[in-house]
Amino acid sequence: MSARFEEIDWRPTPMGDISLRRRRDPSTGTDVYEVKLGDEFLMSSLFTEGEIALTRLGLAKLPGGDLDVAVGGLGLGYTAQAALDDPRVRSLIVVEALGEVIDWHERGLVPLGERLTSDSRCRLVQGDFFAEVGASRGLDPQAPDRRFHAILLDIDHSPQHVLHPSHATLYEPSGLRRLADQLHPDGVFALWSNDPPHEDFSSVLAEVFADSEAHIVDFDSSLQGGKAANTVYVARKRAAESDGQA
Repeated sequence: MSARFEEIDWRPTPMGDISLRRRRDPSTGTDVYEVKLGDEFLMSSLFTEGEIALTRLGLAKLPGGDLDVAVGGLGLGYTAQAALDDPRVRSLIVVEALGEVIDWHERGLVPLGERLTSDSRCRLVQGDFFAEVGASRGLDPQAPDRRFHAILLDIDHSPQHVLHPSHATLYEPSGLRRLADQLHPDGVFALWSNDPPHEDFSSVLAEVFADSEAHIVDFDSSLQGGKAANTVYVARKRAAESDGQA
C-alpha cells in the first residue's frame, strides 16, 4: 500500500515550480496523481474525461485510417494514450515544453509513462508548441514540412485563461491560420478548455475553419460534490485549400 501522500518530484522551471504528487483517495482506495505548476493544479488522474474526450471527439471527425496526429501538451498522458488506443493512428508526436514532464514518463513515474514510451508509433518531443506552430520548422523537428490529420491541444486552461501571455496569439485568427497550415485538407483541430463555451472564440474558429462546434463534456466531480464540465472545441479545415502534400 502506498503512503497517503507523496511528492514524487519537484523542480524549478522557466514557467514556475512544477511538482508531481501522489495521494491516496480515501473514498476509492486508489492512487491519484496530480501535477501542479506553482500553486495551480494542471491535471489530476482523478478527472480525465475531458482529456480523453478531446481525442475521441477530434478523431471522430476523420474518416479512414493511417492518421498522423500531433498533441500539444503531455501532462499525465491521457490525451496521447487515447490517440494510441485508436487503431487508425499510425503516428503520434507529442510536443511538451517541459523536459521534466517527459522525464516522468520515460522513468515510469506516472501511470501511462511505460505505455506511451514503449509504443513505436509515439514520439515525445520537448518544445514550445506555440512558438513552433508559427515557425518554419513546424511541430516535427525531424520533418519541417510535415502536416497532420489532427492536432489536439491541451495546454492552457482555456483561450481566455492562458498559462503564459505568449500563448494568447494562437487563439486569434492569425494564429489559428498558422496552425491550420500544418493540417492536411479536411484535417481537424481540437482544443480542450476548462471554461464553458465562449462565443467570441467560437466566432474566431468559424472565421478560420470550414466548420466548428463546441462540445460540453460532463463528468462526476467529488471535489465539487456533483457534476462538472469541460469544453472541447472541434474545427475542420477547408478541403479546398491547397495542400502541396499527399
